[in-house]
Amino acid sequence: MEVNENLSEKARYDYILVQRAVQKGDQKAYAELMGRYRDSIYFMLLKMINNKDDAEDLTIEAFGKAFHRLKQYTPNYAFSTWLFKIASNNCIDWIRKQKKKKTFSIDNPIGTDDGDEMTIELKGHGLDPSEIAIKEQKNLIMREVVEKLKPRYRTLVELRYYKEYSYEEIAQELDLPLGTVKAQLFRAREFLLNLMQDSKDHI
Repeated sequence: MEVNENLSEKARYDYILVQRAVQKGDQKAYAELMGRYRDSIYFMLLKMINNKDDAEDLTIEAFGKAFHRLKQYTPNYAFSTWLFKIASNNCIDWIRKQKKKKTFSIDNPIGTDDGDEMTIELKGHGLDPSEIAIKEQKNLIMREVVEKLKPRYRTLVELRYYKEYSYEEIAQELDLPLGTVKAQLFRAREFLLNLMQDSKDHI
């Protein structure tokens, strides 16, 4: 596929990274794309909702959705334009969902894309497939991606999947409500799983 001649040099480089990520499952390319735009996405979302924690959560979700759909990106326009559109649309959807609720707490059930609600529960026996998938990716490449996460997400992921703390142990270690730990880990895990799902055939 030819690159649009009107793209800037920065956009051309982004497209090279996208190709490496999609065609080769290059997780360093995913990490670099995230590193190039994470702060910009975060500050855009912060202006939209004026809440740092929610802006960080929505930043993670935006990258998760964008990386999951990366094969759909075409170089007719800049990758940053495409990414910002996904992030802003996701944020608008989130705002609409919050308006439908009388109150909102991170300890409450989390809304799904279908409008349903789900509660993140810790299973008592064994590991679920997503946890197994993340455990199997304990390598230097995945650590590069984890390093690109905001500090609080990085700490949660490291405690849960590298040090194998329970949710309760993480909550005690970080002095956070159990519901907060579960919700934030859910978002971080979704992002990492979307990343690995697109490149699993290359690992």
